[in-house]
Amino acid sequence: MRAFVITGPRAAGVQEVPAPIAVPGEAVIDVTRAGVCGTDVEFYTGDMAYLHTGRESYPVRIGHEWTGVVREVGEGVDPAWLGRRVVGDTMIGCGECSRCRSGRHHVCPDLVELGCSLGRAGALAEQLLMPVRQLLALPDIVDEAMGAMVEPGGNAMRAFRAVKVAEGERLLVLGAGTIGLLAAMFARAEGVEVHIMGRSARSLAFARSLGFPHAWTADELPDLAWDGVIDASNARDLPARAVELVQPGRSVALIGLAGEPSSVDTRRVALRDVTIVGLLGASAGLRATVDAFASGAVDPRPLIAATVPLEAAADILAGHRPDGASAGPKFQIEIGPA
Repeated sequence: MRAFVITGPRAAGVQEVPAPIAVPGEAVIDVTRAGVCGTDVEFYTGDMAYLHTGRESYPVRIGHEWTGVVREVGEGVDPAWLGRRVVGDTMIGCGECSRCRSGRHHVCPDLVELGCSLGRAGALAEQLLMPVRQLLALPDIVDEAMGAMVEPGGNAMRAFRAVKVAEGERLLVLGAGTIGLLAAMFARAEGVEVHIMGRSARSLAFARSLGFPHAWTADELPDLAWDGVIDASNARDLPARAVELVQPGRSVALIGLAGEPSSVDTRRVALRDVTIVGLLGASAGLRATVDAFASGAVDPRPLIAATVPLEAAADILAGHRPDGASAGPKFQIEIGPA
């Protein structure tokens, strides 16, 4: 089968590789659509931390935002899965430890991340092998583009839930990328007043085009009471600023990662009675995201700038925007028919 393989920093392309074989408890999936994100870009450039800690090494087969159709199942798997349109949970735990048994498989001590760590091949390929316990069936109303947005949506859903803002309250989202905008969409669907702080005029203009008129640069941000703050940026200074911006007694969610350590004054956290929630992965937000997409409460498709073939993946990772791309932050790869 064809698969996109990164062999070294900025060295990548489509190769012929062995097709996966269904093993007990797992399924082979024909991938139809996959998204690329900042983590994938870091693997392409060589900046991804896992490459330097030994958690992953080249060659790498990326892709953890995807949707597809179950083609084959291994021993012990219900054959009813065959032919189902599915998405999958990137965070693959052992399934046996106390964390996995308590629903915290995303922090399993033996965690493997699809397309990200310990050689688990990702979804930028014609076929993908996944444990069936990691699969979630899609309703027909959730199309391929939406399906490949479920994984980033799950991250955003978890961030929105973590700040515990309610209808009529005010949320500030730091960062106007895919996760920040999706979190803003989930909040708006619940009747929350959403403000977005970003850096570039283009990203802020795009946020406004999605119906978020309160889109600001750091210098423009109004002095308002923020009932919750989500940091979906990669700026090292914003976690500390989020603590200062949020109302005392309320919550900050950290879903973005800076390239270097951030400093937060824990005295300010304690004296302002602020709750800080760190979030890893989409696991606990996947089902709610599918439900929000299926109901029409949130439509993530306007965030997709362009959809390109597998052969164009390297250009996208290198930062090239194809002709005709919108101002959206997300690119998707079309791999096979639904």
